[in-house]
Amino acid sequence: MKIAEERRDLGWLRYTLDRPLAPGEATTLTYDLEYPPEGFTNSGARATVVDNGTFLNSGLLPVLGYQEQAELTRDLERKKHGLEPKAHLMPDLDDKVHQQRNYISADGDWIDFEAVVSTEPDQIALAPGYLQREWTENGRRYFHYKMDVPILHFTSFLSARWAVKKGEWRGESGAVPIEIYYQPGHEYNVDTMITGVKDSLDYFTRAFSPYQHKQVRILEFPRYASFAQSFPNTIPFSESIGFIAKVKPNDPKDIDYPYYVTAHEVAHQWWAHQVIGAYVQGATMMSETLAQYSALMVMKKKYGDAKMKRFLKYELDNYLQGRAIERKQEQPLYRNENQPYIHYRKGSLAMYALQDYIGEDNVNKALASYIKKVAYKGPPYTTSRDLLAEFRAVTPPEYQYLIEDLFETITIYENRAVSATYAPKDGKFEVRLKVSAKKLRAKDAGALDEVKMDDLVDIGVLGPDDKPLYLEKKRVKSGESEFTIVVNEEPVRAGIDPVVKLVDRRPDDNTIPVTKQ
Repeated sequence: MKIAEERRDLGWLRYTLDRPLAPGEATTLTYDLEYPPEGFTNSGARATVVDNGTFLNSGLLPVLGYQEQAELTRDLERKKHGLEPKAHLMPDLDDKVHQQRNYISADGDWIDFEAVVSTEPDQIALAPGYLQREWTENGRRYFHYKMDVPILHFTSFLSARWAVKKGEWRGESGAVPIEIYYQPGHEYNVDTMITGVKDSLDYFTRAFSPYQHKQVRILEFPRYASFAQSFPNTIPFSESIGFIAKVKPNDPKDIDYPYYVTAHEVAHQWWAHQVIGAYVQGATMMSETLAQYSALMVMKKKYGDAKMKRFLKYELDNYLQGRAIERKQEQPLYRNENQPYIHYRKGSLAMYALQDYIGEDNVNKALASYIKKVAYKGPPYTTSRDLLAEFRAVTPPEYQYLIEDLFETITIYENRAVSATYAPKDGKFEVRLKVSAKKLRAKDAGALDEVKMDDLVDIGVLGPDDKPLYLEKKRVKSGESEFTIVVNEEPVRAGIDPVVKLVDRRPDDNTIPVTKQ
């Protein structure tokens, strides 16, 4: 092997083999890597290797072939280097060449994985797979891990002075050990995480497919970074988004995000580690959007549909903020280009609305069918078109328009309550409600134009603490509509789409106080 090209200023080297490999031939690549500190940087110190809580992933290792996703994307940065702007951040959805690789790794499909990791004698080192052997040698502690099934070329290596709390989930296929590795003193939400793993495995194995591993591990790492990341049977989880969170279970405005993040990351054992999309537009709809949906359903089962409004409002606000600062042209969800505000935020709203309209069981039926067809599939990899075909197959005729509105276009509403009054009637309360509705759709240039609206939308009357007294879908056309509703309890607020399941530019005016006549 020899160096074919180098850019020391970029820390980049390209090697070529002395002799090309023939099809089916194998060789061994041996390398030594180090990440030494080089003075003080403007962005702070590198925090991958630390005294207690090292977290490395396979993205730091050498890769084979050209890495298109490492190209500069910002127009100004590209201009500095004499490069033309990039119209898109990912290859086109129907690009047959890029469908031959998955969006996580360019140089591997489903691989066999085995690793020996050494660390300090008072620390535990972890990697995906199952512990085969542990020993101490020359003052270092060694751990040998091996995975028993093929996995994506996407792995992690962690080391810390952890305490460990263990649990167990029992399913139809037997017991699955659960282990939470945490910094002593950070016990606050460990039990919540164990519960989250159990509830997630209950739901996902029943709704989608069996869990493919024999263990679930959650590993705390320091809050130099604030995210969690799901690797095969191994979930690194920042202390800042779960382990030291203060959740107020009796506060209706609080969100149990350690429980939610746990459910989301466990869901990735299905959406990314069983089903992985091609490296084309829409790839993260099959990983991040479906993980969001899966976690939302676990949350809904635990806390009830009525308590989801706060979370959905949070997702809506972040989606609207994200699209307002989009540097490129916003794409519909099924063509998203790995933008978090689309695949996370809009994805949550779209999937929650879909299950609300066509039924959770129907959505899960589609997902179970999809995963049965494409789980562990190699090239050509699945795309969002395959997923939408499954959704269409289970969507009743009156709701087929939703597939276009939620996934294939950028559709936004301007719904608002105009007036709401009530009067006692025969021991009940008659509510007269006037609402205004408008449906907008983005053109190619991003501008929103009004389109004809003839949609089924929630009309609701709420009591104290936003308790639904009446919530039903009614046919709503563009402009103003009036409804007369009788409820059993004294109403407090009323309006259109009161739980904010649709993407609405001004959701705060969807409901207004109900006044007594």
